[in-house]
Amino acid sequence: MAVNALSMGPSWKCLRCSIRTLPSSYRGTRAFQTTAASKIETIIETQTSTPEPPPPQRLLDPNTVSTPRLERRLVRTTGQQPIGSRRRRAALRSSTNIPFERLPYQCFQEARKLLLADRQDKLKQIEEERRRIAKVQATPAEKCGGEYVKRGRLVRMQNYLEHLKILADINDPVIKKRFEDGDGDMTRPIYRFLADRQWRQQRRLMLMQRINQMHVVPDVVPSLDPTAEVRLAWGRRVIQPGEIVNSRVSEEPPRLSVQVFDKGERLVSIAVVDPDVPNVETDGFDSRCHFLAVNVPISPTSTAVPLSKLPGNAHIVKSWLPPHAQKGSPYHRLVIFIIQQQEGKILEPKEMEKFTDKHNDFNIRSVIGHLRSKAIGVHLFRTIWDESMADVMQRSGIEGANIELKRKKPEKLPYKKKDGERYR
Repeated sequence: MAVNALSMGPSWKCLRCSIRTLPSSYRGTRAFQTTAASKIETIIETQTSTPEPPPPQRLLDPNTVSTPRLERRLVRTTGQQPIGSRRRRAALRSSTNIPFERLPYQCFQEARKLLLADRQDKLKQIEEERRRIAKVQATPAEKCGGEYVKRGRLVRMQNYLEHLKILADINDPVIKKRFEDGDGDMTRPIYRFLADRQWRQQRRLMLMQRINQMHVVPDVVPSLDPTAEVRLAWGRRVIQPGEIVNSRVSEEPPRLSVQVFDKGERLVSIAVVDPDVPNVETDGFDSRCHFLAVNVPISPTSTAVPLSKLPGNAHIVKSWLPPHAQKGSPYHRLVIFIIQQQEGKILEPKEMEKFTDKHNDFNIRSVIGHLRSKAIGVHLFRTIWDESMADVMQRSGIEGANIELKRKKPEKLPYKKKDGERYR
């Protein structure tokens, strides 16, 4: 028992006592004092106070950045967006440079063999459908039941052929990898299908939500079913649907990007409408046209539409009018419509000037009815009175910067004063 007592004795000591018994080499290197620090400590402090060196350029590769800090630095320094998901970029950074098709996974390679066999079957069906289409095209219209019936049958067969092309590549992992990397060729049906599906799953839902929340339907048009993605930007700043834009930024024409998901080139008309112009006389709102252009060509591979670089003789009906709002008025909705023109029809800009003659009496429904078409794309932003609005209106020669709108106070209801004796 004495041995056990001796062995347990040190554990009963106070912690403070045990610290006091430590040798001087284990204690703090320096206590509080007023003398100057030693040379070694000065070197250590200068080393710790130096800022971190910037990361090497290889870390700012859009294919391998995997942290939020490096992603923000990549966008800020180079203007490029990270490619693919963060999980995929982290995997590429930590793995060896092996081609995607030769990944050494047996299950992956066996699955690729099944997908290649299925693709060969789809390619055979595509060739057979092409022979059928050629046979129908060579058949006279009288034997097919008329020109209208023949044209309808060819349209259905072409749609089925495009569907087979999508099915042939929809399960290919290489196709999906290229699409996620942003290297998809929009001339191929599979990449247009994937881009359309990605747009409809998120960005189109947000666009329709903003359109319904801000009552663009039915205030401006009775209905909208956009089939093309429209992006709006001033410089590098991309504007989200419904965002409030500073008047100094919107003084210059924006840059549009119109992405269609069906093949072929087409001509469109672009209109920018403000339906929230106050009318004091009628106690309501009028509609104003801020921009109108016709015969603008777009395609799945040609999406950029810089409004400032469109030639005026063949396209511009009304040049860009800076969005403006008077002091005291509610926010103004600026709605951008992309209207597809009839196939093969080229409009004359002078013919469309009759819709923009009146300053505050522009009706977008009349324009759509005149073109006998529909709006395939839409975008919107807002403008309000801000500190630079007066200068913008003065530079553009717009009147009304010195006018402030105020709400009319409601009239009081007639009130008959009662006799005070009854309350005594």
